[in-house]
Amino acid sequence: MATKTDKPLEGKVAVVTGSSSGIGKGIALRLAEAGASVVLAARREDRLEEVKQLIEKDNGQAIVVKTDVTVRQQVKDLITKAESTFGHVDIMVNNAGAFTYTLMKNVKEDEWERQIDVNCKGVCNGIGAVLPGMVARGKGHIVNMSSDNGRAPMAGGAIYTGTKHFVEGMSKCLRLELEGTEVRVTNIQPGYVDTDLFDKVVDQEAMDLFEKKYPNISDVKMLTPDDIGRAVLYAVTQPSYVAVQDIQVQPIGFYLQ
Repeated sequence: MATKTDKPLEGKVAVVTGSSSGIGKGIALRLAEAGASVVLAARREDRLEEVKQLIEKDNGQAIVVKTDVTVRQQVKDLITKAESTFGHVDIMVNNAGAFTYTLMKNVKEDEWERQIDVNCKGVCNGIGAVLPGMVARGKGHIVNMSSDNGRAPMAGGAIYTGTKHFVEGMSKCLRLELEGTEVRVTNIQPGYVDTDLFDKVVDQEAMDLFEKKYPNISDVKMLTPDDIGRAVLYAVTQPSYVAVQDIQVQPIGFYLQ
């Protein structure tokens, strides 16, 4: 028989954006394994269904809500669906993200805009959809996916780095505003995770620069999405008086300072 230790999130409701693959999928699986009812949100509904099946195969609970985080009303509808199905949202994981490695001088403006829309506006939409309810209840947990680029610059990652600095600064201010409540805000700062974000190359010059700067990168063992899932699980299972502000997770041998 499962114990409270086996299922520390039993009775909790978690929403994970960008959970159709990669880090979001890894987070969703870990939270479900810990007993949370998980609301899976992303644009690729077919991939979400696959994640849902994995959760249910392990006797977990999940629903799928097709969501574009850049559309504010869709995110509000996501939370409405979560609450009508499982109850109030205890954990909001703003994971959906966009990444393009490109030099600014090559002016890939569509890629700039996409990253800003998803990484900045998308996170704000997620926070806006759950924050009033959490404040009213006096408790809840918002987890924002930042990056080690939220702490350090990287040539070829100017826009992405800028969006993650936005997440960092905004989250710090939000924590100050939430003093006196048990609403917590955690930023997860992964570095070099094996996901499909690296599959799309729009600026070969930027990639060439990266490989020149880090010639031994092929020798580095990349992090897995499950590594990040375990970091999130650690943050959201701490006692209510414990605030885990930031968790930086990097592979051995590849550090951005």
